[in-house]
Amino acid sequence: MKQVTKGQWCGYDTYILHSRDLEVTLLPRLGNNVISLWDRKERREVLRRPEEADLDFYMQKPYHFGIPLLIPPGRISKGQFEFDGAHYQFDRNTAGDNHIHGLHRTQSWCVSDIEEDEEGCAVTTEFKTANDAHWMEQLPAPLKFEMTFRLQDASLKQTLKVTHLGSERNIPFGIGYHTWFMVDGQPKRWSLKLPVESIYELNDQLLPTGKVLPLGSLEALNEGMNLQGTNFDTALRIGEKRPVEALLLRDDGYGLRYLADESYFRHWVIYTKGPADQFLCAEPYTWLPDAPNVSSDPSFTGLLTIAPGQSLELTTSIEMIYPEN
Repeated sequence: MKQVTKGQWCGYDTYILHSRDLEVTLLPRLGNNVISLWDRKERREVLRRPEEADLDFYMQKPYHFGIPLLIPPGRISKGQFEFDGAHYQFDRNTAGDNHIHGLHRTQSWCVSDIEEDEEGCAVTTEFKTANDAHWMEQLPAPLKFEMTFRLQDASLKQTLKVTHLGSERNIPFGIGYHTWFMVDGQPKRWSLKLPVESIYELNDQLLPTGKVLPLGSLEALNEGMNLQGTNFDTALRIGEKRPVEALLLRDDGYGLRYLADESYFRHWVIYTKGPADQFLCAEPYTWLPDAPNVSSDPSFTGLLTIAPGQSLELTTSIEMIYPEN
């Protein structure tokens, strides 16, 4: 069943991609979030899905569900920074009068294309920042975002194309995905393998200091670390010659592989919302939180520059893994 159907969530249209293995529910009109990834084989929800009763909380903090897109990801000290001779001031919306998780929240994206073929199905959505006055107050350059979600068997691929439609200035750019994977209240059954080389030191406001620290006990992530007893809110450096890949496996061999484009994604944040219980957030970032203030070296921070007329294309994918029978 390789098709796209429509549904509803709290009165907003959803688009549901179907394959033999998965059902993926998109919510374009409230931030273009993947709010559900239902595993048909296992009869389980792979992501933290918002219930309809969660609407008010979702509107306030949409990055607490599904696969929300962060532009840019993480915190920015006092919400302000300088770049290429220009001053930027983002909303101060978190503790310490800092900014968190970017300008993209619940903006309305439009569906521009639907494809169904013998291999799978896809939905493409679009959003232009010039249609959001508050966005333009904070990042005054017109951008066009195009996101294609393609479902094929047990694999979901997201491709984000970003185009600078302006003519006046280069802009700083970073994205991340705050992806909420369920571990079903059974962290002892799950392990995370994450190829990384070091930890970013954070200050008391969870902002990077610019120093990197040895992994210490987190060296176990490189071989596979059991989630029982963990409590993560940790920024990690991937380093050179390592795949941008998170492998989340249950003790029976079931799980998933989360991949991101090695050309752009340089950091992971892992987060368990307190001691690991229901969730593990595996968050691939192109830029380090507070990147413009941490260092002027983009090879360290991952800060991208987009010039007028330029486009970037970034991909991520989730591949389900099933035990061998």
